[in-house]
Amino acid sequence: MHDSRIDDLAKQLVRYSTALKKGEKVLIDLHDVPDSIGLALIREARSRGAIPFVRVHQSRLTRELLKGATDDQYAITAKHLLAEMKDMDAYIALRGSSNIAENSDVPGDRMKLAMKHLRPVMDHRVKRTKWCVLRWPSPSMAQQAGMSTEAFEDFYFKVCLLDYKALIPAMNALKKLMESTDKVHITGPGTDLRFSIKGIPALTSGGNYNVPDGEVFTSPVKDSVEGHISYNAPTIYQGIPFDSIRLEFEKGKIIKAEAGSKTKEINQILDSDPGARYIGEFALGFHPHIREPMRDILFDEKIAGSFHFTPGQAYEDADNGNRSQVHWDMVSIQRKDYGGGEIHFDGKLIRKDGIFLPKSLAKLNG
Repeated sequence: MHDSRIDDLAKQLVRYSTALKKGEKVLIDLHDVPDSIGLALIREARSRGAIPFVRVHQSRLTRELLKGATDDQYAITAKHLLAEMKDMDAYIALRGSSNIAENSDVPGDRMKLAMKHLRPVMDHRVKRTKWCVLRWPSPSMAQQAGMSTEAFEDFYFKVCLLDYKALIPAMNALKKLMESTDKVHITGPGTDLRFSIKGIPALTSGGNYNVPDGEVFTSPVKDSVEGHISYNAPTIYQGIPFDSIRLEFEKGKIIKAEAGSKTKEINQILDSDPGARYIGEFALGFHPHIREPMRDILFDEKIAGSFHFTPGQAYEDADNGNRSQVHWDMVSIQRKDYGGGEIHFDGKLIRKDGIFLPKSLAKLNG
């Protein structure tokens, strides 16, 4: 039996997230997902008069290509992908996987080589197209979340089909507050961070770039970060799972990075290029229905009462000038059940134990 929620999701992605118009070309990028969502997106795009194009990927084939990646191979691959992307007005990607660690045994130098070539494709997509990226529910994701497959599917559609428009006034208030702020001070268990966000734009994310969504982000002045942070949400990057990451900063640079038994691996990633040891994004997450981490960043970075502090590439719309092939969203949850914490803007307490205090931001508390 067909699940009508798939059609609802396709409508949201086409009509709201990318707001497709007649004659616009959209690339539908499908990674290990069922035909049903691809069909729904093609039909919905056509119903708006848009022109759909489709790419289909399989994670095990992608892994095999990455394991033997060469400069010539990925230079040609990136050349053709970039030419295709330049023809598009919009991009919708759905990414499913039966194994989140599928690329964990890809040699680091091969992954670095591929990312170097593919970065311009991603940059053009982010800067020049209307885009939206989301995961697709699978038994593997349900297992990560500690839920049954059916319960996770119910959770997935609940969080993806949130009425994001209702959050826009409060998100705009937070954006305005962040853009008027100079000094930020974040404290919590194992965390004492100070940095500036003066003069850098803030952006709202309300279902128009990622789904699920629910964050407002900016970036710190590149050399302003001082102190240390202990992230309490697990993460996965380049197929490698990490826990208990701790970073120390001086003049904006990560001078010490620890991750337990994966300390060697985290430092290899942070040594990918000079920009990987500087922060490219600071964001506050507030999706009311996402409360626990599951090693899937599109969900985890939106956790209610969380923030993420991201080594690597800055978004050019909220730019501090940092450039890197790395963009690694690391998440810390500040609700009481995760040890609490405080965020001050210019000496004023803005969020305590994951709860926004200004009345204009109250709707972001769920």
